[in-house]
Amino acid sequence: MNKISKAIITAAVCAAAFTGVSASAQETKNIVIDGSTTVGPIAKAFAEYYKEINPKVNITISESGSGNGVKSLMNGACDIANMSRFMKDAEFKSCVEKGILPVAHTVAYDGLAIIVNPDNKIGALTIAQIKDIYTGKIKNWKDVGGEDAEIVIVSRDTNSGTYESFNELVLNKEAIAKNAEYVGSNGQARTRVNTTKNAIAYVGLGFADNTVKPVSVNGILPNAKTITKGQYPIARPLFMFTNKYPHMGSDLFNFTTLHLTKEGKEIIKELGYIPVTE
Repeated sequence: MNKISKAIITAAVCAAAFTGVSASAQETKNIVIDGSTTVGPIAKAFAEYYKEINPKVNITISESGSGNGVKSLMNGACDIANMSRFMKDAEFKSCVEKGILPVAHTVAYDGLAIIVNPDNKIGALTIAQIKDIYTGKIKNWKDVGGEDAEIVIVSRDTNSGTYESFNELVLNKEAIAKNAEYVGSNGQARTRVNTTKNAIAYVGLGFADNTVKPVSVNGILPNAKTITKGQYPIARPLFMFTNKYPHMGSDLFNFTTLHLTKEGKEIIKELGYIPVTE
């Protein structure tokens, strides 16, 4: 979804004077964001909403992956590092050594959806089967109840937070099969599955649209209810990291706390993610 609903923006503009989202009394600035392609849609929708209220604020967003987002924050090249995983100890240490003090803002919850082509008759897999597919022990769909066809394994690139979450939650850090294809974004993974009957991939929940088919994992489909209740086994929080905690009332503060507002929660829901609070 590239546009948030006009109703949200209209309501936000009308309420801006009372909500504290408007930063008209503060010095406006550019906000530079880099990092996760999973968190990217949230950042883009927040930016669209925020600029409607604060047109003087320029917000630029790049999606180079969680690892590169950390590097940008570390080098002072961005104000916000979007990350679909928590910052590693080594990354945090490197930031501190450069005078950067990372602060995590948990903006939403997400589930990693396991997706197949809509024409694939497989509708359910276990964690063990997914692991065996990605490590190369299961090579043919017939071995998990599907057609006699070689499985096309699609993975996120190793710099991705989505890759690292999948590697930890599903693979127990075992190596992915050598014949796997690596793609640079959730969108590319979704497109590959949509155009390839025998492909399988994992994507953030917001990318599991009607062009692909999410399968149940251990009998549980990924959705807001199963993730919120802790039932879906491949779930994670999503983050925006800043250098120190932003000054209250600044554009950066208002942007990184937008997920706590009524309008921010509606945006997150509309994109297919789960707000951190009701």
